[in-house]
Amino acid sequence: MSQGSNFVDYVKICCRSGKGGAGSAHLHRDVLTSMGGPDGGDGGRGGHIIVKGSIHIWTLLHLKYRKHIIAEDGGAGGSSHKSGKQGKDEILEVPLGTIAKNAETGEVLFEITKDGETKILTPGGRGGLGNAHFKNAVQQTPRFAQPGEQGQEVWNILELKVLADVGLVGFPNAGKSTLLSVVSAAKPEIADYPFTTIVPNLGIVSYRGGKSFVMADIPGIIEGASSGKGLGYRFLRHIERNSVLLFMVPADTSRSIKAEYEILKSELASYNPELMQKPHLLAITKSDMLDDELMEEMKQDLPDIPSIFISSVAEKNILELKDMLWKAIEG
Repeated sequence: MSQGSNFVDYVKICCRSGKGGAGSAHLHRDVLTSMGGPDGGDGGRGGHIIVKGSIHIWTLLHLKYRKHIIAEDGGAGGSSHKSGKQGKDEILEVPLGTIAKNAETGEVLFEITKDGETKILTPGGRGGLGNAHFKNAVQQTPRFAQPGEQGQEVWNILELKVLADVGLVGFPNAGKSTLLSVVSAAKPEIADYPFTTIVPNLGIVSYRGGKSFVMADIPGIIEGASSGKGLGYRFLRHIERNSVLLFMVPADTSRSIKAEYEILKSELASYNPELMQKPHLLAITKSDMLDDELMEEMKQDLPDIPSIFISSVAEKNILELKDMLWKAIEG
C-alpha cells in the first residue's frame, strides 16, 4: 500500500441494476399456419451489479470517481420462443476485507474475504414471461405477456477493513513502520516526526520453514482516538480484522510502559469491546539503548501479557518476536 491519496478505504456509490426485458405476446404465423398458437419468448434478465474480491487490489481508489454504476437492461423476448438477451452484469473488483452496506439504513449486506468471491450488490430485474406461459384450456391464444421487472436504484457504501494476521498498535513514533520495514519487504515512510504513517501499510513477514504471515502497520493512535481525535478513529476499523494485536511502546516513553499500554487498550475497548478478546502481545521498542540491569528493573512493571524488548534498527530479538507472533497466530 502506498502512502497518500492513493489509499481509499470508503466509497459511496449509486447502483442501478438493469431492467428485465418484456415477454413477447407473439402468435405463431407462417405460410402454412394462419392461426397458430402463442410462441412468445421470455424477456432477458436485467444486469446485476456484482462485487468480486481480488488479491491484486489494495484500495478502493478505482471506485472513488465512479459515483453511478449502471448495469445493462435485459432484451425483449422474441417469436418462436426465443428468449431476450440477458443484460450485461457490472462487476466491481474490491480488496479482500471490503464490507458492503446500504447507505440509507446502514445495514451490512455482506463482506468479501476470499479471492474470486462474488456477491450480488444490486440484483437486476427479472425478465417478463412470454404469452406461451399463459396458454391453457380456456385461453388458447393469450394476446398478452408480462412486462419486465424494474431494476433497483440504491445508494451503497463499500468500506475496506484491512485483513492481516498481526496489527501493530501504538502511539505515533513508537517504531511501528520501522519494524515493518525490517521484517518485511514493505517500504513505509519513516521519519522522526509524529503521524508519518497516514494510511495502513501491509507487509508479508517470512518465517521459519517457508511460512509467512501478514503484518499491518496502522496509523498512530492518540488518546481520545475512539471519540474522533486524530487519524485514529478513521483507521481503528482496520484493527478489527487483525488476528493478533502487537502493542508497541518505546523504551524512552515519558509515561510508564504499563500506563501507555493501558491507554492504548482503553481506546480500543471504547471503539469495539470485541478487540479485547484478541491475543495481545507487547513489544518494548528502541531497547538497544538499555542495559541488562535496566531491562530487569523495567520488567517488574510490565502488564501481564507476553512481552519482549526489541530494537528494529539493531535487529535485536526480532526472530524471537516472530516466534511469539507465530505462536499467537497458530494458538
